[in-house]
Amino acid sequence: MPETAMPVPPLDLTDPAAFVDNDPHAYWDRMRAQAPVAWHETPHGTGFWSVARHADVLECYRDAARLSSARGTVLDVLLRGRDSAGGRMLAVMDRPRHRDLRHVMLRAFSPRLIRQVGEQVRSRADALVAGVVGAGRFDFAAEVAEVLPINTICDLLELPASDRADLLAWNKRALSSSHGDADPVDALEARNEILAYFVETARERRRRPGEDVISLLAGARVEGEPLSEDDIALNCYSLILGGDESTRMSAIGALDALGRHESQWRRLRTGSATVATAVEEVLRWVTPAMHFARTATCDVRIGGRRIRAGDIVSMWNISANNDPTVFARPRTFDVGRDPNPHVSLGHGPHFCLGAFLGRLELTAVLTSVVRRVRTIEVAAPPRRVYSTFLYGYEDLRLVLR
Repeated sequence: MPETAMPVPPLDLTDPAAFVDNDPHAYWDRMRAQAPVAWHETPHGTGFWSVARHADVLECYRDAARLSSARGTVLDVLLRGRDSAGGRMLAVMDRPRHRDLRHVMLRAFSPRLIRQVGEQVRSRADALVAGVVGAGRFDFAAEVAEVLPINTICDLLELPASDRADLLAWNKRALSSSHGDADPVDALEARNEILAYFVETARERRRRPGEDVISLLAGARVEGEPLSEDDIALNCYSLILGGDESTRMSAIGALDALGRHESQWRRLRTGSATVATAVEEVLRWVTPAMHFARTATCDVRIGGRRIRAGDIVSMWNISANNDPTVFARPRTFDVGRDPNPHVSLGHGPHFCLGAFLGRLELTAVLTSVVRRVRTIEVAAPPRRVYSTFLYGYEDLRLVLR
């Protein structure tokens, strides 16, 4: 343990069960008060820094020059060494290459394309909600939350409907599991399946390009050179994981929260709070990506602590989003909360590329639910996913009347 570190209360942040068997919010309350920037030892001897306060997390996100993404941005990958996609996938890339590739990928989210996809999102969301209202007890995760985001991102990538069930199944295995004794090899195999799928798709789009995102990447040049098929696949992998997992967790968390907070549901139904502010509160309340990580490129001070070059620094969004110095009564679900400066979508140069799309999907679901539903009943306690990265539920049994 570095001499500047403070002791960490006993919660192993590298163990998925820690976030299922314990109250992580109580843990982060203690950390913000007692050790807001703290060294965390791991059972295997590789340690890392945890950053808990909102202000310090923002500082880390902004400092892309001294806190690098290129070795990896997820703890379980960094603690095994480095991300093999470093410098090749947008999420694990530093400037100047990051800036150039981000510019290319932003073209995929042009206003024209977003308008087109937006109509599809609103229509699909309303049809999905209409299909479950009055149908008795059902699993909102399987019937709505799993269907909308995977189809939205696959529409952008112009992937066949016949392939989407496989992509969803691989996505769910890649970052989380439904039980505590999952084999890590299973997640690796799922990631490899996704990458192999997109390598083949990239080859096909180079032969027969269209106007979709994959064709755009296949024809783009970054720093004067075309992207390799492997690099195209890696960036498609990033898009489909980010476009599916975050929105899926958020949509499930939204309906769970509204079902358990009747007064907040009433505010939405009567119009005393807007869907727009509710969407931001859902993102804060759920915080689907609990953390992102960086590697210090030089000695740097964060929150008064000296971080040495080469140290891993993890920014805990789940803690920053519940910092009482920024959010009044943070463990109160408030659909009218405004302002709401959450960091669920990141901050700074690596702010989520698909943030607009995720907000569009949540808005579509909540708008349809408000229009069609009178009461939301949570019929059974939902089960947490097992992950050190994702936070949310894998199922949600509801009755919508």
